Amino acid sequence: MTAGPALEGATIKVLLVDDDPMVRHHLRTILASGPGLEVVGEAEDGAEAVEAVLRTRPDVVLMDIRMPGVDGIAATAEIGGLASPPAVVALTTFDSDAHVLSALEAGACGFLVKSTPPEDLISLVRVAAAGHTVLSPIAVQRLLARSGGHGAARDKVAELTERERELLSALGRGLTNADIAAELFLSESTVKSYVSRLLTKLELSNRTQAGLLAHDAGLVDGES
Repeated sequence: MTAGPALEGATIKVLLVDDDPMVRHHLRTILASGPGLEVVGEAEDGAEAVEAVLRTRPDVVLMDIRMPGVDGIAATAEIGGLASPPAVVALTTFDSDAHVLSALEAGACGFLVKSTPPEDLISLVRVAAAGHTVLSPIAVQRLLARSGGHGAARDKVAELTERERELLSALGRGLTNADIAAELFLSESTVKSYVSRLLTKLELSNRTQAGLLAHDAGLVDGES
């Protein structure tokens, strides 16, 4: 669980974690162009990342998954155990898709490919800081292609009620509780309760896993 959404209007503090200095420079350059974003630190492995989180108290950590020494998955799990942890977004490349699910299980709030266009990266960092799920459409497509089909996911959601399927679809689109409440004409407290029960029913740990399941089951518009 993350510490919660950053205060509206406040500067969003970002920590960059990647063993490649060129990648960190690229990300820093992009984020520097985004109003209200500040890169407060960098780390080149998971151990440094945990220390940097304690030192700089970022709102969002962009975490490379595969690094020498302590990798991003182990670091994400350790950061998640801290008091008031930041949102951790896993960074992936097309050759490391198999590790994305492990990052989500470790507590990442979502994942992005490193080649995400600059304007999208800036926007999605803000989404993560606000406490929402971040799912890179390109990475989702790659994960689903590797899964070999939608059958298992569709079997898993087959017993859901129509309302639960609507809710799962909304999570797949990355909607907040407020967004879902407006779309389904429910109160936010009711949505929060529904989401909690849905995660328990599907034996999932977080909204990000639920969102990925929605994609895999073909519950998100434009997918089948």
